[in-house]
Amino acid sequence: MAWALLVVIAGFVLWLLTPVLTPFVVATVLAYALTPVVDWLDQVGSGRLPRLLAVLLVELLFVVVLLAIVLLMVPILLKELPQLSEQVPLLLDGLNNSLKAALAQFGIESSLDVGSIKAFVLKYLGANVQGIFGSALTSLKLGGSIALALIGNAVLIPVALFYLLMDWHRFVSRLLEFVPPRLRASFDSFTAEADAVLGQYLRGQLLVMSVLAIYYSAALSLFGLDLALPIGVFTGLAVFVPYFGFGLGLILATLAGFLEFAVSAGPVKVFVMVTVVYGVGQIFESFFLTPRLVGKRIGLHPLAVIFALLAFGQVFGFVGVLIALPASAVLLVALRRAQSHYLASKLYQG
Repeated sequence: MAWALLVVIAGFVLWLLTPVLTPFVVATVLAYALTPVVDWLDQVGSGRLPRLLAVLLVELLFVVVLLAIVLLMVPILLKELPQLSEQVPLLLDGLNNSLKAALAQFGIESSLDVGSIKAFVLKYLGANVQGIFGSALTSLKLGGSIALALIGNAVLIPVALFYLLMDWHRFVSRLLEFVPPRLRASFDSFTAEADAVLGQYLRGQLLVMSVLAIYYSAALSLFGLDLALPIGVFTGLAVFVPYFGFGLGLILATLAGFLEFAVSAGPVKVFVMVTVVYGVGQIFESFFLTPRLVGKRIGLHPLAVIFALLAFGQVFGFVGVLIALPASAVLLVALRRAQSHYLASKLYQG
């Protein structure tokens, strides 16, 4: 009961401090995943490679990979922004003609002010990228505090990650000092099992991302989309953040499809493409890949995977979605041990 009360109190405090803890939680998760790589470099260097250099190499490699994923957006933007200037007027003319024909059937004469809309759209599409983003930020009324928070997190996460990678084992040993000696054996056993489960989770998640990147790229290519490769790879890698990655990939594919097919093949092809590709992809991921490659590896039922994502996201927001499955894996280990202790107790056996 005492341990359960401590867990509840700790969870409540974490919930209150979620905005402050976000960069530290992200850095801790990254440090847990990257520490084995740093340790491996230490072993390969046989002590001749300073840990500082190993940490810098690993963090630099991680940043490069992250930037490479972000830069997948560059060819998409370079392709779509000029197409917007060319295709939007044609789309507006088609929409105006369709609207006039539909209303004419009911005896209503109406039409869009296509000239004004064209002038408005082309004015903003003809602006430079800085002007576009400036207008977007102004229209969205992005507050200074939000912008500062994003910039602060972008700076703080790498800094926190650096110190955690440098002193990870020392931090862990300090935490272990709080464990009473009589509980040390069971605690070490628990952490070893949890570590194995989390390792399975990371490997499973990497497999899911790789399979989905191949699937979305191939499926969009079958429909003849020019940007199939960057959009497909980006969607597959972005599913590491549940729902957000899928939604962003869906928006990009829909926009690219409208710009490429709406005038030549009609919007029906676009709707068919995104419905088939992303509908099948979501079903494939939610009911087969994630439950089998992630949930099965960590011992979570598919319903438990879905519930964990929704529950942690509701309580902790974006950070909760990131840590939902690894935290559930640790909780699962705790529940297994609690169940085994209960089944072996006199209370159960009567």
